Formats: sequence, structure tokens, C-alpha cells
Amino acid sequence: SVDLVEKNYVYGNPKHEVSVYVKVFTNSPFLLCTDLAHSREELIDPNYLWIGPDGRNLEGQLHVNLTETGKLMLLGFKEYMSGAYTCTLSHKIIETTTQEEREMFEAYKFMVYAYREADHAYQVFVRFTTRECELRANGQFFEELLKILTNIISDLTCHITESSYKCHSVKIPNRGLLHELFVSFQVNPFAPGWEEVCKQVPYDCEDVTNMRVQEARDRIGEFFKKQTYALKHEFQTVPTIHYVENSFSVTHIDSCRPGFGKNDVTHQSCANCCVVCEPGTYSPNNEVTCQVCTDPQVRMYGARFC
Repeated sequence: SVDLVEKNYVYGNPKHEVSVYVKVFTNSPFLLCTDLAHSREELIDPNYLWIGPDGRNLEGQLHVNLTETGKLMLLGFKEYMSGAYTCTLSHKIIETTTQEEREMFEAYKFMVYAYREADHAYQVFVRFTTRECELRANGQFFEELLKILTNIISDLTCHITESSYKCHSVKIPNRGLLHELFVSFQVNPFAPGWEEVCKQVPYDCEDVTNMRVQEARDRIGEFFKKQTYALKHEFQTVPTIHYVENSFSVTHIDSCRPGFGKNDVTHQSCANCCVVCEPGTYSPNNEVTCQVCTDPQVRMYGARFC
């Protein structure tokens, strides 16, 4: 569990390991080589020994900021830095009457995981009334609709994918049988050229692509809202194929970059994050789960292949 986080500090817990999630390319909070109880006590001759996931002493290593009071910050966090960070705190207790010295030891373990924000895309459903299902104009209308929508969002390096439509007959109370086109498509932020955008902001690429795809979703929503207005106020005769009022709906879809996945059981306190795949698991694509790898050689964090 993520234990007490205070002013960018995370305390250890002598009873169990503490999970910490660090966004890639950022610095971790300070991991404290103490627990809350000890932090409020006087410590005589304290000594702190931090060991990284590779079993080596962290003192003097380039990617760490280690203070003399045992606080550890991991700098510019990357996938491969994930793993177990352990600290041993040793200090003396001096008996008041005899002045006898005793050495005490406490061990703290932090499981530190790299994570990314999930990439967002949107699944859109919308309906149009048509005269009949066999109408040749239905297909032309669908192609034309996609062109218009693509045009609306093209400057955002977002595009329309997985587009399809089906015609169904629908019985509506008090109006008899109507024919409707059920249109569905996805809006995603990975149109050709999106990598260029990410080169300008490599650290927060997901934040930028997510902002853009949200803007694309809003523009498309606005377009369909205008259809309702136009039908009511601008047409003398209703067109053969026209928008069904309030039929526009959007579902949010998450995906993770290769080497990352979601797991709300293992990573409850970062359930919406794309957390680095643990050793023995991998993710080769933009799915949201890390798959188990049967090859015992794959013992690294963030594996993309097995």
C-alpha cells in the first residue's frame, strides 16, 4: 500500500513493503529510511544503508539524491529503475544508568514502479434516419460524413478509425417503422505526424495527445449538436438522411504503451495508471494488460517481447 505521503515524503513501514508509483522521466518523492514512529524520536548515531534493485549500494550513484538523514530521491525515473529499494537503519540506544550502548536495526522495503498516463481514445456511436436500407445514397452519405469529421479534427493530429455503419429497421412508438443507420467510429490521437508533436514534449507526451483527442471529441460533439439545430431551424424540407436527435454517445477507451499495463488488483492505489510490466510479464502492443511470459529469461521490468 502507499503509506503516509507527506510533503513529497513517503515513510517506510517495518511490517510490510510500501508501494510507490513514479511517472516516467520525473523524480520520485523522497523515500524515508524510517517509519512515522521513529521519525518523531531522537536517534543516536543513525546510519542509513540503501540498496537498489540490482543489489548495489546506492550511495554515490548518478541517478539518486541521497541525503545524510537517509532520504532517497530517484531522479529522472525510467522503466528499468523499477524494483525493490531496501534501506537498513541502524542506531544506538544508550542506557541512562549504565551508559551501556546497544545497536538497533530496522529494515524498510519500498517497491517502486514506473508508470505512464493511459492513452485515451473515444468510441463514438451516432444514428441517422434514412428512407430505406437499400438506398445507394447511404454508403455515399457515410463516406461524406467521415470526410467532414476528419476535416474537423485534422489539425489536432487525431484521426477517425474503426469506422462502420449498419442499417436497421426500428419500430418507434406512435411513429411506425423507421430505417436508421447505426454509425460507429473511434477517434484516436495517433494520426500520421503525432510523433513529431511528442518530440517537442517527450516527457509529457500522453498529456499532450490526451488533450488533443479530448478537443477532437468536443469538436465532433459540437458538430452533431449543430445538426439538431439545423434540422429544427434551417431546413424547409427534412433531408432524406438526417441525424437522430440525442443519438450521439461517447465511450472512453484506454490503452497503454508497450511494456506497460493496468492491473487494479496488484496496483490498487494506481488502478488507472499504465504501470510497468513486472518481471515475467510483457506487453508487445497498446493493449491494457501485461501478458505472462513463459520464458524464464525475461526477468526485467517493462519487457515488450517474450
